[in-house]
Amino acid sequence: MWHRFRAWLLEDLPDQAKQRLGPHAEPAATERRQPWWKVMCLTGLDYFSTLGYQPGIAALAVGLLSPVATVVLVVVTLVGALPVYRRVAQESPHGQGSIAMLERLLPFWKGKLMVLILLGFAATDFVITMTLSAADATAHIVENPHVRDVLSGHEVPITLGLLAVLGGVFLKGFREAIGVAVVLVAVYLAMNVVVVAVGLWQVATTPHVVADWATALTAQRGSPLLMVAVALVVFPKLALGLSGFETGVAVMPHIQGRPSDTEERPVGRIRGAKRLLTTAALIMSVFLITSSIVTTLLIPHREFEPSGQAYGRALAYLAHEHVGRTFGTVYDVSTIAILWFAGASAMAGLLNLLPRYLPRYGMAPHWAGAVRPMVLVLTGVAFLITWIFQADVEAQGGAYATGVLVVITSATFAVTLAARHARQHRTMVFFGIVAAVFVYTTLANIVERPEGVKIGAIFIGAIVAFSCLSRFVRAFELRITDVVLDERAQLFVRDCARRKVRLIANEPGPRDVAEYREKLRQIRASHGIPEEDPVLFVEVTVRDPSRFESELRVRGEVLHNRYRVLTMESATVPNALAALLLHIRDEPGCRPHIHFEWTEGNPVHNLLRFLLFGVGEVAAVTHEVLREAEPDRSRRPDVHVG
Repeated sequence: MWHRFRAWLLEDLPDQAKQRLGPHAEPAATERRQPWWKVMCLTGLDYFSTLGYQPGIAALAVGLLSPVATVVLVVVTLVGALPVYRRVAQESPHGQGSIAMLERLLPFWKGKLMVLILLGFAATDFVITMTLSAADATAHIVENPHVRDVLSGHEVPITLGLLAVLGGVFLKGFREAIGVAVVLVAVYLAMNVVVVAVGLWQVATTPHVVADWATALTAQRGSPLLMVAVALVVFPKLALGLSGFETGVAVMPHIQGRPSDTEERPVGRIRGAKRLLTTAALIMSVFLITSSIVTTLLIPHREFEPSGQAYGRALAYLAHEHVGRTFGTVYDVSTIAILWFAGASAMAGLLNLLPRYLPRYGMAPHWAGAVRPMVLVLTGVAFLITWIFQADVEAQGGAYATGVLVVITSATFAVTLAARHARQHRTMVFFGIVAAVFVYTTLANIVERPEGVKIGAIFIGAIVAFSCLSRFVRAFELRITDVVLDERAQLFVRDCARRKVRLIANEPGPRDVAEYREKLRQIRASHGIPEEDPVLFVEVTVRDPSRFESELRVRGEVLHNRYRVLTMESATVPNALAALLLHIRDEPGCRPHIHFEWTEGNPVHNLLRFLLFGVGEVAAVTHEVLREAEPDRSRRPDVHVG
């Protein structure tokens, strides 16, 4: 039973391990790809569901100025966020988004640390999206007059149940998740069309409503310039209207491209992603403006307050008041359903994002590359967050806003740097202005709700701590994905294999005649190697010790017309040497020997040097890597130290 369960749990791991690109990599995800408009429904679960609370947020923030402030939000979306994410889709078409773009600009450990920090904020965004959306769906359930008395006080178990069902859908498969998303989004948008249309009809057939609103707004705010200025100042309060838009690039691997698409140039997928982003932004912009108009003009301001019936559910209030109780109940059901499943876009984003980085950095176990174990882990984290915050929507709002805004701001920085790298100066200036807008928005949000940064810091700390622990535990794994010897290196090995393959590990210095002559004399003397036995020097140059997995390319050289040397570049010296030894054992079919000198220095210090810089006590660590890779001592290459 356990073996069958484990096989089912890790079913998609082998293909992913080969691709090293996460659970939706090429070509394993081919059967999961869908037309762009279906994938838009997956990301739209979060994006479109903000209609459930955005009009109320705007009304509470600026009152009668809500339509004007919403127009500012729409302008920022269409003129700022949309071009940014279209560029991100083009630069990073495999779903890593702006994080991959920034990773390319920041190498070594500082790049890894930046990625972990951004992953922490992305995890804050996506996990809180799951928990907050489920809690908001619970609030809509409990606030329905038909069940209020029965379910009030049971918010936590209801929210946990919704999260459990969401996780169950993803355990079943992504095709099922996208199918559910299409139905929910279609129904929800259709219901909103009805509510908004009825509301606009009420406004149009009651002329004094517009006149009264305009008079009151002029008396309250004065000149149109002052109105626009106020709308710009309060924009950070409305920025949650962008929530969910950022997941459009995270779900890119699900988009069906052209048959001619390649891994390096997925032109069809990029075009589909741009259509997804543009269509979603246009649909949402129309709904945001029209919904802000009808809610502001038709709902008394007192109803937007926490004690009012429109608090957090302005359009649902209109559905009940102006379309009818039956329709209002149906609208509540559709709102509950899309809020519950809004976490699906966040789950999809995390399942695509985390396995693309952490296992590749050695900062997660192997099973983190499989979908189902990650679904269970993320669902468990969502359970914990729900329990900590007691399914309180307001308590999670600060972390939600902070995560969303930091992720979007990182995207603006990434595209600005990309434009600068491409020497597109006008584009760089434009994206720089957009970045400044979102930096202001993020800082204003942090000042107003600092608890968001604190919660984000907890996520970052947890990711960094578990990543470092995993990296330490996996430090002695054989991390080389493939070993390739050039023609001369193969010739050297075959020639030595006729007697016995002996390698001498050498840390390259000036590489003059004296270096190799003295090294060879010491090794032959201390290890008792006969003069007639041929030897090969092997040298490893560490380029980027922060990398965890890499291919090993071995080049053969003849130095000073006498000494044959195998040279390699790798993230760590011991892993490279162990991989080469095992390759020689398997390819020529002989058991090689490698000879070291003891490394001077404190063993603990040398261990830290190995973990951080890929060097240190090479002999002992090489033996340990070989021991883990080959448990059979009779087949294990011999390591000699003297």
